Amino acid sequence: MKKMIFLQAFLHSIKLPNKKAMFQLNRIGMDIAVLYMFILLLLVSVPALIERLTATSGPGTDLNIFFRIIYFFIFYYLPMTVIVFLLLSLIAYISVGIAKLMKRKLRFAILWKMSAYTTTIPFILYTIIALIYPVSDSFLWLFLIYTFVFLIKIISVYPKRRIRTP
Repeated sequence: MKKMIFLQAFLHSIKLPNKKAMFQLNRIGMDIAVLYMFILLLLVSVPALIERLTATSGPGTDLNIFFRIIYFFIFYYLPMTVIVFLLLSLIAYISVGIAKLMKRKLRFAILWKMSAYTTTIPFILYTIIALIYPVSDSFLWLFLIYTFVFLIKIISVYPKRRIRTP
C-alpha cells in the first residue's frame, strides 16, 4: 500500500503545477513527503556513487568497496541531504512571505511539501544528465529558480483569504 502512495506522489509531482495534482499531493502526509525526498536524493546521488566506486585516485580509493560505500554515505549523501532539507525549509519560509503578500491562505508545512515535490523533475533530469555526461553538483543550484517559479504558480492557485466584514 505504501509503494502505491510513493508512485502516486511521483506521478502527481511530475504534473505540478496542475491544480488537481497539487491538491492530491496536499492530501499525502508529511511523513511520506520526507521519505519521498530521501528516496529522490538517493536517486540523485547515484552518479556520484558510481564515480566514487570507479575512481582510481583521490580520497578513499585505497579502501575496499564496503568502506567506500560507507564513506560515500557519510561524506556525500548525508551532507547533501541536510543541505537540501535546509534549503527546502528556507524556500518554504520565503514562500510563506510570498503567500502573505499574495493574500493566500497557506501554511509552512504545505509549502514545504510542495517545494519538495517540485524538485522531482529537476532532480531526475540532473540524474539522467549526470549518468551520461559528468556534471558539477553546482548545477543543482540552478534548479532553485525552477522551484521558486513553480511555487509562485502553486501559491497563485490557492484561494485568497476571506476578508471578514463586521
